[in-house]
Amino acid sequence: MPRYSEERKQTILSKLLPPLSLTIAEVSRDEGIGLQTLYNWRAQARQQGHPMPSNHKTPDDWSSETKLATVIETSTLSEAELSEYCRSKGLYVEQIKTWRMDALKGFSSSKQQSLKDKRQQQTDRKQIKQLERELSRKEKALAETAALLVLRKKLDAFWEEREDD
Repeated sequence: MPRYSEERKQTILSKLLPPLSLTIAEVSRDEGIGLQTLYNWRAQARQQGHPMPSNHKTPDDWSSETKLATVIETSTLSEAELSEYCRSKGLYVEQIKTWRMDALKGFSSSKQQSLKDKRQQQTDRKQIKQLERELSRKEKALAETAALLVLRKKLDAFWEEREDD
């Protein structure tokens, strides 16, 4: 089983990226590397935070993780560097700006969601407290009823004994 250097892996994986945007099958045929090996390399690159296309052809179809990795990767670039990056990856600057805004909207909606969660927790606590009080009241009533039934049976048993005498 051959071992490949990191540089060789990166060179091969770059063929999957725009502007070439070759499929894994094409790269496998060209390089003589197994399909599963290429799939594994691509998955490892994604886990390391490198933007790697999936089976989708257009960048708008990329996974949210890949889009976020691209936004993070380009966050420190100037306009000229961003344009160069976009040309090398087959993207548009507007796409990256849109992805950045979407990520920011996601963070703001998560803040609103956490406020909703806190409110829901408060109402849940109130409801739990109310249900516990109701349960306690019902348990006391049940215990009282059970005690009355026991007393009733004892009283009935006592009267039966007196009648027998």
